This record gives sequence, C-alpha cells and structure tokens, in this order.
Amino acid sequence: MAEAVLVLSDGSVFKGQHFGAAGTTFGEVVFNTGMTGYQEALTDPSYAGQLLTMTYPLIGNYGVADVDIESNGVQVAGFVVRTLADVASNWRMQGTLHDYLVKSGTVGIQGIDTRQLTRVIRAGGVMMGAISSTETAGELLEKLQSSTSGYDQIDWVSRVTTKQPYTWGPSEADARFHVAVLDCGIKFNILRSLASRGVRTTVFPASTPASEMIATNPDGYFLSPGPGDPALLGYAITTVTALINAGKPVMGICLGNQLLGCALGGHTYKLPFGHRGANHPVKDLLTGKVVITSQNHGYALDPDSLPADDVEVTQINLNDGTVEGLRHRHLPVFSIQYHPEASPGPHDSNQYFDQFVSSMEAAKG
Repeated sequence: MAEAVLVLSDGSVFKGQHFGAAGTTFGEVVFNTGMTGYQEALTDPSYAGQLLTMTYPLIGNYGVADVDIESNGVQVAGFVVRTLADVASNWRMQGTLHDYLVKSGTVGIQGIDTRQLTRVIRAGGVMMGAISSTETAGELLEKLQSSTSGYDQIDWVSRVTTKQPYTWGPSEADARFHVAVLDCGIKFNILRSLASRGVRTTVFPASTPASEMIATNPDGYFLSPGPGDPALLGYAITTVTALINAGKPVMGICLGNQLLGCALGGHTYKLPFGHRGANHPVKDLLTGKVVITSQNHGYALDPDSLPADDVEVTQINLNDGTVEGLRHRHLPVFSIQYHPEASPGPHDSNQYFDQFVSSMEAAKG
C-alpha cells in the first residue's frame, strides 16, 4: 500500500499506509472504543465531519454488508485504524472494507499507533486533523493552522438530514401508532426498532416547522441523534419547544436529548474528547439500575442550567457524572443521551422504546 500521513493541528504526525480512496481529507479527530460495529459507525450521521479512529487494533476482518448500514452512505470524513485485516470472512459479507471506502470516496489510513493517537486526544482534547496519501505533513499542517473554519462552526445537521419527508414501518392500516420524527441525523436502526413495535414513522427534515409536523396528527414525536454543536441549531430548538407544548409524548436520543434540554431552558458544553464506543456505564437514578451503553456524542447538557421545577435529570454517566437522561416533571416527555438501538450492541437499554410506546398508549387512553 502507498504511504499516507495523519497530521493533527497541534503538530503531531503519524505515518502509515493509505487504504480506501486516495487523496486528502480534513476533519475533527475522534476515537471509538468499540471492538465491532465499524460499518455502523462509518455510516452513522453523527460522525459527519470527523476523522474516526477505532481503538480496537484489527478492523475489517468481517467485511461489510448492506444490512449493517445506518444511513444512505458513509458519513465520516476519514477513517483511521491500526491494522486493516488482510482477509475478511463473514457469511453475510458483500465486500471488503477497503473496496467499500474506495466506492464511497472515503480516505483511510492504517498502520499507525492508534493507542498513542488516542492518548494525544485524551490529553489535549479533540482537534482538527488531516489524512493524505498525496500531500506532505508540512503542507497539511500549514493548511490546518491557517484554516479559519473548524468543526464547531459548521451546522452539520443541515448536511445530513433528509431533503424530503418519508415514511418507514408498517402500513397505516397495520400500525399501532404513528410518530413524527425530526431528522437531525437519524440512524436506520432507530426506525427499525420503532417499526418492530408496530410504530409507523414519518421522517421530516430538521428544518421542518413544528406546525407541519403537528398537522399530521401523530401519536408522538421523536427527536433524533445527529452531529455537531446544538448551539448552532436554533431553528430545531424552536421546533422542539413547540412539539413539547403540543401535548403529545416526546422521546429524544443523543442530540435529541440535548435539543430537548435546550428547548426546556438548558445549555450545552463541549466535552474534552466525547463519549464514543459501546462500553459506557450509565446509572438510572429512578431505579438504581446500571446499564452498559453505546454512545456517540461530543457535547453534554449542563445540569445546573436546567429548570429544576420542570426538568428532572434521570440518568448519569458513571465515568464522569454527565447527564444521560431527562424527563419533564409534568408532561409525557423524556430523553436519553445514549443509543438504545445500538447495533451490534449492547442491548441493555432498548426498553426505553417500550417506555415511549407505553406513553403513547396512555395518552390515547
């Protein structure tokens, strides 16, 4: 394989070999601690604009399959691994990871010390970086340090949201409930999880006015995950505020949790290196139960900014104490920061979809 280089904005340089598409790509460098699920991560819209590093050392060993995609294509800006498997073997596989990235135009680098890269990010926080098989480290660093735009300045949601409304799940005649989804970067497995419970969903672009969603007279509203800084999404926060006041059950996941918190008067802040992986312990403060969760977010809600008379923090992260769940004290509205639909797992928390369905059942009487 041809030589490639990864350069961070702090001047760190990692030399390796190129795989996937040839060329140069820029993005915010982040790491994911999952041992499996690389295709789900690659196609997760919440990774838009980021150079994704997998900390597990062997990636690509089970190839790729259409059944594992979470959106309409690869979403990451670039991919970083320690070792790309020479041989992929899986009874479901439809191709190799290398060919998949070539087809999607995604630049990758392998053969670098991802443990050291992760230590740099944990110590200095996430930062912009570049991968290239065609430019030198010096050229990339000059571009990084002279750039006036960073990850936090871009509305990534507007780039990944659906352009037109669409429906998913059982037919109107067979559905138990109808839910209107605000798509800020929906993962297909969320729609699959709702469909398996008899829920038909109509997915709306993130810029959709609340009045248009309310006009469909759904049984509930769902606020999806998505990429980027919630502070740039004033239009979505306005919509969420109106949906809360519409009186129907509301559920939010990940960015949906943050949008809900902001709509209720709270504020977010950026985490040093985020939560990304399939091994994050979360405690439910209402039951005392601890679950292992899959997460992918770089921002968190400030609990002290939330109005205590209306909002209750229901779950916290046991690693750093950050907010992992909310509920409204007077309305059928709740959210979680992690992913109960996680594929390939863990599945400890998928009961929260049942909670959402139960709230719609109660609302219908």
